[in-house]
Amino acid sequence: MTDNIIARRYARALFALTRGSGLPELENCASVLSALRLSLEQSPDLREAFKNPAFSAAEKKKILETLAPRLDMRGTILDFCKLLADKNRLRDFPAITDSFHSLLDAEKNIVRGELYTAVPLDEAQKAELSKRLGEKGACELKLKFEVCPEILGGLVLKIGDRVMDASLRAQLVILKDTISKGE
Repeated sequence: MTDNIIARRYARALFALTRGSGLPELENCASVLSALRLSLEQSPDLREAFKNPAFSAAEKKKILETLAPRLDMRGTILDFCKLLADKNRLRDFPAITDSFHSLLDAEKNIVRGELYTAVPLDEAQKAELSKRLGEKGACELKLKFEVCPEILGGLVLKIGDRVMDASLRAQLVILKDTISKGE
């Protein structure tokens, strides 16, 4: 829990530093963060070097400087990553990246969620559902679509910790409860 709080603080600090330069710079920063995160995910050795306290901050900074040209990492973002090395927080980089992306989504009025349906949807149906649900919420809705045959029909929408269950399965459970209570 404490690590998440720390990650959010670092992400807010980077966001505040970058925000003054405008939305394109925020998006560029998010892109560089994602590229570095992908590098960490694809290279166990790199991930281990960033997590291992046996590597000094200076060694971690050299690694970052080596990666910088390939990831187009410069200026504020490179300085930020070096600060993470100094503070021994590179191990928190994935959580910091997630927090930064959440802040960017909020800035752009984007809400992310998951939509479960009983049957696969085509791209036109997905776009239409995203558009209509986004209009209801007065935001841009970016959904991850999943097929879940257990819901039988309808849909289940999850956004954050909120769930809207408009599935046939839920309706049948309600009907069963109503009948069993004799109402």
